Amino acid sequence: MNRCLSGLVGILFVSISLVSCQTDEEIKRQRYITEGILIFKNNCANCHQDKGQGVASLYPPIAGSDYLRDKKSVICLIRYGQQGKIVVNGKVYNRPMPAQPQLSDLEVAELITYMYNEWGGETKLTNVKDVTPILNACKK
Repeated sequence: MNRCLSGLVGILFVSISLVSCQTDEEIKRQRYITEGILIFKNNCANCHQDKGQGVASLYPPIAGSDYLRDKKSVICLIRYGQQGKIVVNGKVYNRPMPAQPQLSDLEVAELITYMYNEWGGETKLTNVKDVTPILNACKK
């Protein structure tokens, strides 16, 4: 076997080994994040922007937001929206956030997993099994 081909086979072997070493939980987390990115781009990025920075004094940032400290509130906010003032990082915003009732519990969990892994300092999955009871408790 020539050297180049031998090197490629070695790289392929290492790559397969790394992928196969991932736990089922990590594979699921990556799947949630991938779906969460799409959900964010389609439902949230128009106001909060692709990088979560928000828009001036109109729409609050998600990236670096102190509001992310209360995950249950964020989960409820996504499904049921918000009217009136909200304070994020000490700044008052007063634009309504539309409810997203079309998102399934799974889609909310995927979105939350993406947001908290991207901007909330987490490296874990927020499972739909954990999101559903929260959504049921905050039903309006």
